[in-house]
Amino acid sequence: EPLFRSLRCKAVSREINFSSSEEMKKFRLEQRVIFKGKGLEEWAFDFGFVIPGSTNTWQSLIEAAPEGQMMPASVLSGNVVIETKFFDGHLLVSTSAVRLYYV
Repeated sequence: EPLFRSLRCKAVSREINFSSSEEMKKFRLEQRVIFKGKGLEEWAFDFGFVIPGSTNTWQSLIEAAPEGQMMPASVLSGNVVIETKFFDGHLLVSTSAVRLYYV
């Protein structure tokens, strides 16, 4: 179930800023939303070529599902992990995991 109820908006814009000292030919990321150990949502984004020594910005817009398909923030808080894996082609470059708390 989508995670936008607590935000009370129809879409979320997110921006990733990154730098690379090396050239990457097929930079991409895979992101999973995990709720209590189970995958809820997955996204894959292809950035493509990254110039060595460059700093880049990647922005995406994610639209919310209909109101009846949302989960309340009180249920989500502390139970959601966003796992992001960064790749150059098939080579895993980095992984990050962030647990979300709504206050």
